[in-house]
Amino acid sequence: MSEDVVCKHKVVYIRYSVLDEAGNVMGQQDMPTGYVHGAGSGLFDEIEQSLDGHRAGDRVESILPAGAFGERNPELVIEEDIDNVPPQIRYVGAEADLQNDSGDVLTFRVTAIADGRITLDGNNPMAGRVARCVTEILSIRDATADEIESGFPAEQGVPNLH
Repeated sequence: MSEDVVCKHKVVYIRYSVLDEAGNVMGQQDMPTGYVHGAGSGLFDEIEQSLDGHRAGDRVESILPAGAFGERNPELVIEEDIDNVPPQIRYVGAEADLQNDSGDVLTFRVTAIADGRITLDGNNPMAGRVARCVTEILSIRDATADEIESGFPAEQGVPNLH
């Protein structure tokens, strides 16, 4: 294992899971994901800060505050007669991309079916909720000047992590 630690301007490869308050996995990235620490890659600040000083092989938990995935918007919840919905999405958990009059496309999930009605929700499942992120640090190395500028590793694909 490398003696490098996560700090500013290091390329860090991670895998992570996002869990809800009950510990259910709400999102997961099993493929190594790379970013440049402290270079504005778009990784949540809470996650970056929690990784500071850790080494490859470490597993780190961090808490993302309510609102990290946006606030719930009640206007993105639609209740419809089930007969108005295609049969292939008539089950809880199904997803459908819907386009509004402006041409914007949002993914809606079926969250409930009862009494001939179906509820579709276009909010992120973690919107307005506190989340826990479990991150495994896979590798760490110095970033190049170009990588620092972009916030992302230059490698195409996944580096050799063995």
